[in-house]
Amino acid sequence: MQLRKMTLMLATLGAMSMVLTGCPDGGRESLDCTADTDCIADEICHPTAKVCVQTCTSGADCPESSKTCDVVSSTNSTKVCQCSTDALCQRDERISDASGLKCSTVYKVCTGGGTTPACTKDTDCGSGQVCNTTTGTCSAAPTTCSGEGKATCAYGQFCSSNTCAAVPAPTCENYQNFTAKNELGTTGPIIFKAVTTSAAVDTNWCTSASTPKRVKVTVSAYASTPFPQTKDELNGLFYVRVAGTKVDGSDTISSSAGNYTVTGTNRERADFIMNFCVAEASNTLSLGVYFTGGNFFCYQANY
Repeated sequence: MQLRKMTLMLATLGAMSMVLTGCPDGGRESLDCTADTDCIADEICHPTAKVCVQTCTSGADCPESSKTCDVVSSTNSTKVCQCSTDALCQRDERISDASGLKCSTVYKVCTGGGTTPACTKDTDCGSGQVCNTTTGTCSAAPTTCSGEGKATCAYGQFCSSNTCAAVPAPTCENYQNFTAKNELGTTGPIIFKAVTTSAAVDTNWCTSASTPKRVKVTVSAYASTPFPQTKDELNGLFYVRVAGTKVDGSDTISSSAGNYTVTGTNRERADFIMNFCVAEASNTLSLGVYFTGGNFFCYQANY
């Protein structure tokens, strides 16, 4: 009878050992993740650092390696255990070798020990941050810059008088009457500038007798993916009228040379001239422009 009990006990301990060996806690090679399902119970995949972090309600819930319990960010109220030093992160018992872990100065969580970078482009990072594509880490974007467009600013900002600034918020009637706001976003091409180029009667372009004046507006944008080589390949650009109705923006761009220009190592900037037909006596035009997944840009053309 005693032998039978001992056999059952050994079998039970063996099964428990298999479960403990097979579970990711304490035996993982890396904390890297892409979704919450990559993490264990009581953990989430940090939305920007892309590592598994333990959730908490107070510091008492947290391990020695990450003793502070605080919200993920100002826009995410989920509380997670946060670190303070590299040395403490290297005591993290969740992975088999924590010697390579570091405490992220941006996210305050233990990162490293794996091969998956936290980012490959700025849009992988949080608001006001940029991606160092060499190290695959996010950091605070600089507040000063040179040139124009995105320059060294965070995605969604632009370089204005040597200072990184948010692109202007849309307030025009075109935007107020626009009903497809779900098509906008923060990861698509960002429009940061528009300039009235010219305004003159042009019956070759404007064939209607009631609207013979051609107004040219040069629009500038940047993107995290290359712009196409030609305007005929340009997709997702729309012009929005005051009434809120949208028109395919590429139709307003002439195919002639000089009307669509892309620049940058990765064709990340586009400058294009949009054409609008108005009454001859007209001297002002309100327009809205956007790319799918990007910002809505309001512009008042005066001529």
